[in-house]
Amino acid sequence: MNQDFLNNRVKVKVGDITRENVDAIVNAANSTLLGGGGVDGAIHAAGGNRILEECREIRRTEYPSGLPTGEVVITSGGNLTARFVLHTVGPIFGGNNGDDAKLLANCYKNSLALAVENNLRTIAFPSISTGAFGYPKHGAAQISSMAIKEFLAGDENLQEIRLVFFSEPDAQRFIKHQKF
Repeated sequence: MNQDFLNNRVKVKVGDITRENVDAIVNAANSTLLGGGGVDGAIHAAGGNRILEECREIRRTEYPSGLPTGEVVITSGGNLTARFVLHTVGPIFGGNNGDDAKLLANCYKNSLALAVENNLRTIAFPSISTGAFGYPKHGAAQISSMAIKEFLAGDENLQEIRLVFFSEPDAQRFIKHQKF
């Protein structure tokens, strides 16, 4: 299942994000940057120790209290096909004084901005915050698609953004609720 949007610059697909052949994949990280469950655990497991070592250094030098929600940092891709990993912390739904939507949009916008800053052309995203962080999938589809559309309206550098879903029903739900 693949579906394209915005003149083929955005592709929705089902797959394993750790196997995407892109310049960078986005990690739905937790604030510790030290690995976890879901996408975060899969990326750390597939990417190997180099990613963890670089995350530890970021924690030591830049974010000793943890990466704030909505912010993004970059590491190498370690053993992944992707050259880089962009780590972002999505909002835990209902725990941000009404700023959940803004923080989720920031995950996407800030990841795209950091990709452009690093001259990356292709990037793959998971569905940020919709797993253990409890963000409703229909709302996340609307927010993420609007954030991506808004960013791409002012950017010529990014060639392809892949939205990679773990299951067909999640991809279909995204397509139904997206706002491209």
